[in-house]
Amino acid sequence: MNAMSESLLAVDEPAPVTLYNGGAGAASPFLLVADHAGNLIPRALGGLGISAAERARHIGWDIGIAGVGRRLADALGAPLIQQNYSRLVIDCNRPPGVPASIPAISELTEIPGNIGLSEAAKAARAREIFWPYHARIEGELDRRRQAGRPTVLIALHSFTPVFMGVARLWHAALLYNRDPRLARRLLALLEDEKGLTVGDNAPYFVSDQTDYTIPVHGERRGLLHALIEIRQDLIADENGLGQWAERLARLLPQACRDLQA
Repeated sequence: MNAMSESLLAVDEPAPVTLYNGGAGAASPFLLVADHAGNLIPRALGGLGISAAERARHIGWDIGIAGVGRRLADALGAPLIQQNYSRLVIDCNRPPGVPASIPAISELTEIPGNIGLSEAAKAARAREIFWPYHARIEGELDRRRQAGRPTVLIALHSFTPVFMGVARLWHAALLYNRDPRLARRLLALLEDEKGLTVGDNAPYFVSDQTDYTIPVHGERRGLLHALIEIRQDLIADENGLGQWAERLARLLPQACRDLQA
């Protein structure tokens, strides 16, 4: 993109954020968000200099999580706010300005279109993709607060079964930082499910340096929240998507009820 360009996204390109089930989910206490749901790349960035096959890998998005999110939103009668552009363009779960926000290399793949960017180019990505996504989340949370409605924030992610040659044996994981209440209760319920191995703040964890959504929208507002990770090979087809959506639709309300008991 020319540094003097006024806009990163062309008028005919998809919006950076989609609200799914917004009207039907108005009464649900759950708000689902998916920071890495899409893998679109603005035309102006020329594919970032990587192949379509690389963009389709886990480095470009959280494979399967959009499908889980929409099925879970339907099952809970809850809204889902999802980000549509690849995290290689700008990662919507990283604080802007940190190296991982616009990575020059992801796993072992160099991202030529992210090397040597001007501050103006970085600012354009944040302005047109990162901030609209988080403004939509913030707006929904503000409306709920003004209406006196409780909110449980659920951030949905997926992780690759093999990372840097190392197999990951967890089926799912619960991540948290300052407020572990819901994550730990849901973790216990998942561990009671037959045949599941569940990570406790593994293979990732939440922090102010590595995350944005939970620290800003969950912790700062004092909302009950959890970040859920599901292994990608378990949600690679319709059967897996449905199974995990059904499981979470059953266990999330139970976890909330347990905390209120």
